Amino acid sequence: MIASKIRNIAEPIRNRRIGQLTGVIGALVLIFVVSCFISPNFLTSYNIEIMLRDLGFVGICAIAQGLLLLLGDIDISIGAIAGLCSVLSAKLLVDYSVNPILAMAIGVGAGALLGCINGLLITTFGLNSLVLTIGTQTTYTGLNLLVTRGRTITGLPEKVTVLGAGTFFGIPWPTFFLAGVFLIAIFLTTRTVFGRQLYAIGNSREAAKIVGIKEQKVRVIAYAITGTFAGLAGILMAFRLLSAQTAIGQNWVLPSIAAPVIGGIATTGGIGSIAGALLGGAIMGVIGNIIVLGGVDVYWQQVVNGLIVVLAITIDSLYRRFGRGR
Repeated sequence: MIASKIRNIAEPIRNRRIGQLTGVIGALVLIFVVSCFISPNFLTSYNIEIMLRDLGFVGICAIAQGLLLLLGDIDISIGAIAGLCSVLSAKLLVDYSVNPILAMAIGVGAGALLGCINGLLITTFGLNSLVLTIGTQTTYTGLNLLVTRGRTITGLPEKVTVLGAGTFFGIPWPTFFLAGVFLIAIFLTTRTVFGRQLYAIGNSREAAKIVGIKEQKVRVIAYAITGTFAGLAGILMAFRLLSAQTAIGQNWVLPSIAAPVIGGIATTGGIGSIAGALLGGAIMGVIGNIIVLGGVDVYWQQVVNGLIVVLAITIDSLYRRFGRGR
């Protein structure tokens, strides 16, 4: 009975998700084609590898943030979680010679724990997710500095750094991790009760409570998953850089929010898809890459990303205001 009611809440937005994805795919194709004409180096194998590797990190963070945006929440601490998890795993590997798989597992587990803490604080005390995660961002960054004393952790074993810096049949390893994260997130959001509950809460928290959804449990799980994915991204970035730097994750907050919004996930929750978040990440990656290849000042990339987010939010707001009744 409850599952049927949840399905009834989530069903009306399914067609819109398909329409949004079509539009996002069209935009990506157009930007990709235009980029081919802007720079002759755009389609080179070397440049494609760079874009795929970068997408591995941006995409994982976009998917992580996208899960919370579907709830109508947001996590500003996602970059700080990534950075703290990266230095924890690196310290275990370098200073304590812990088995690489175990060190990665502990780092990813720490991400899940930090995300869970965010979720519990928000749901238990009824706090605003934006305000709370600004606070935990500062806390997690402070813990990062406490662990490292502000120093870069070097000397990571080569057998693990290949997961961030190496390739497999010409495809960067982070891309494979992104594919795994994407499949997990797609399965969770489209094939499980948890996914339907996620959309139901984002679409209407009052209606979700009426049909018996345990909102606190769903939100805490979503934050734990987000922390897990963020931790994985941070660890992979440390492997790519061959060192765990305190700056890892510092610039990931805007892209993690921008990509899902560009991909059609509404900031108010309940609308959009994880596939859109990934496509939005790809659009940002292509735009950022062509800015570099075109010789434009790299600092313009953040300006362009910000303008794209403002445009995406504005379009989504206008659509919900004037198009929902059609």
